[in-house]
Amino acid sequence: MIHVVAIITTQPGQRDSVLTAFRANVPQVLAEDGCVEYQATLDFGPALGKQTECGLDTFVVIEKWASIEALQAHFEAPHMAAYAAKTRDLVADRVIHILEPA
Repeated sequence: MIHVVAIITTQPGQRDSVLTAFRANVPQVLAEDGCVEYQATLDFGPALGKQTECGLDTFVVIEKWASIEALQAHFEAPHMAAYAAKTRDLVADRVIHILEPA
């Protein structure tokens, strides 16, 4: 199992626009071979005092993939290229962590 945590920071005030494009792309991603989980998440509020908040312009994508090959195919999928092109000017930063169970 491959776990991915992608932290997406949008240009100021653009999170909802990027999330709209993200949500429109979710059904295609979930239909990919090897996709186990793929969802956007936001800060839980109010924070419990131990949380580092992402902020109003950031969301975190939680993903699970059956294999590294499935994840590689996801990165190369045409619908992901279309999503990237659509949101390119709206995204300020993207940090992707690819993890495996310890």
